[in-house]
Amino acid sequence: MAALAVVPVAVWGAFALGYQAPAPWRWPLIAAWLSVAVAVLVSLPPRPRRARGRIAPVVGGIALLMLLGWWQTLMPSHARLWADDVARLLDADVDGSRVTLRNVRNFDWRSDQDYTVRWETRTYDLDHLVSADLILSYWMGPHIAHTLISFGFDDGRQLVFSLEIRKERDESFSAVGGFFRQFETVLVAADEHDIVRVRSNVRGEDVYLYRLDVPPAELREVFLGYLDEAARLRRKPRFYNTLTSNCTTIVFALARRIAPALPLDYRLLLSGHFDGYAYDHAGLMPGYDLDTLRTAGRITARARAFDGPAADFPRAIREGVPSAPAAAP
Repeated sequence: MAALAVVPVAVWGAFALGYQAPAPWRWPLIAAWLSVAVAVLVSLPPRPRRARGRIAPVVGGIALLMLLGWWQTLMPSHARLWADDVARLLDADVDGSRVTLRNVRNFDWRSDQDYTVRWETRTYDLDHLVSADLILSYWMGPHIAHTLISFGFDDGRQLVFSLEIRKERDESFSAVGGFFRQFETVLVAADEHDIVRVRSNVRGEDVYLYRLDVPPAELREVFLGYLDEAARLRRKPRFYNTLTSNCTTIVFALARRIAPALPLDYRLLLSGHFDGYAYDHAGLMPGYDLDTLRTAGRITARARAFDGPAADFPRAIREGVPSAPAAAP
C-alpha cells in the first residue's frame, strides 16, 4: 500500500522539477529525485529490513521536505516580461451604474505574430446591460474548449471577459504546465472583434456562441463579479491552475453567486461539454433542444467571412442564433 503513495509523489516531484527547476540543474535534479524514489520503493516491506532499507525512507522523507520547501518559494508575480496580449491588467472604477474600464483589449489581429496593439478606456452603464452570451472556443478536440462570457448593451456593444494564462513572451500554453505553477492568471476584458476573431480567424479554433437566459439584475451581479475578480488579481497575483482556477471554473463560481445550488460536474473540467451543463441547468435559451442551439451557435464560418466595420461584428456572428424562446407549434 505504501507504494501507492510513493509512486504519485515521485511522479509529481519529477514534473514539478521538470517545469520549475532552473535549466542547468533540471535533469540532474530529476534523476536524483527519481533515484531516491526507486530506493524507497525497493526498501518497502515485505523485503528484509536491513539497515540500508531503513535509511532509504529517511532519505526519501528529507528529499520530499526539501522539495516541498522549494515549491513554496515559487511565488506568482506581476513583474515579468509579458506577451503583448496579456501585458496589462484590467482596472475598473464603479460609480453606481456607471463603470469605467481601463485596459480593455482591442487588438487588430493579422496573425499570432502580426497585430496592432490597442488598449482602450471604456465606459459602460449597467442600467443598459441587456444580455450575456456563453462562447466556447475549441482548441484541442471536442472535449476541451476555452470559455468566455460576452455581455451585451442596448447600444449594440459587446464586452467579453476571459480568464487566461498570463504568458511571458517566450512561453506557449501547456495544459500540464498549468498544474505546476508555470503561468500566472490574468482576466482579460476585450472587444469581440479582437478576442473572438483571434481564435476563429488566426488560431483556427472552432467557436460556438449561446445566448444565456439570465435576467438583467443577475447579469449585473455576474458582470460586477468579474470586476471583483480583476481587482483581486491586481492586488495579489495568482498562479493559473488547469484544474481549479481556469476559464470555466470562474464562470461556475460567478454563476453560483446567483444560483448557489449549482452542482459540481465533470463538464467543469471537460469544458468542451460545458454547453450541455448550462443547458441541463436552464442557463441557455428555452424552447430549443441542445443540438439546435449548437448548430445555430456555430459562428466559426461567419466570423471568418466577416469583412466589415468592427462595430458590426457582434451582429454578424449572431445571425440565426436563437435569442428568444421558440414559438409554440
